[in-house]
Amino acid sequence: MNFLETLTAQYSSYETYLIYLEVFAVLFGLLSVFFSIKKNIWVYPTGIISTILFIYIMFVFGLLGDMLINVYYTVMSIYGWILWSKSSDDNIHVDVKKASARDWKIGSILFVASLFFVGTVYYYKPFIDNQFSMENVKLGLYHLDWANYTDIVTTSLFLVGMYFMAKRNIENWIFWIVADFICIPMMFEKGLALTGLQYLVFTAMAIIGYIAWKKSLAMD
Repeated sequence: MNFLETLTAQYSSYETYLIYLEVFAVLFGLLSVFFSIKKNIWVYPTGIISTILFIYIMFVFGLLGDMLINVYYTVMSIYGWILWSKSSDDNIHVDVKKASARDWKIGSILFVASLFFVGTVYYYKPFIDNQFSMENVKLGLYHLDWANYTDIVTTSLFLVGMYFMAKRNIENWIFWIVADFICIPMMFEKGLALTGLQYLVFTAMAIIGYIAWKKSLAMD
């Protein structure tokens, strides 16, 4: 079975509206990364549209970590939009910088806190899936597969990356590169082939973004 047949088979059981939602979420996500590479403030409005769509999609597919990170993305996009607006001379483009010691400290705290928080959410997932009833429910992490554990780690990496991006730190791209690459097989495993392809493109774009921001930083 070739890739196109695999893709068609994967999506044959999905409701049509979910396919359209994923397509739009992917397109706006790609636009957001493109604007980020260009240090263009439109990274945020396009990103917000994508993350809101993915909140619903990830909830439907049971990827709670990714659902929560997209909630965080939406909030951080508003925060980043405000910060970039204040730092832009033309209300469109911004200057970039290296992360400070304080940024790394906050980033480390966010990473550890995210691991704990998302892990706790997955611990209570049987309770959530049972419509918030403890009847015949066994709490724990016994129900997780490798994709769920990966989701916990990538969620934490993305969280730090989003914070660093809002602060205009060039190191944000390192977190995107690592987490995007890890997400590729996870999304294919969960049946979200289009999103898996998106993360493949995201990985390449993140590498380009890091190179572009590094050149810009060297010129300042």
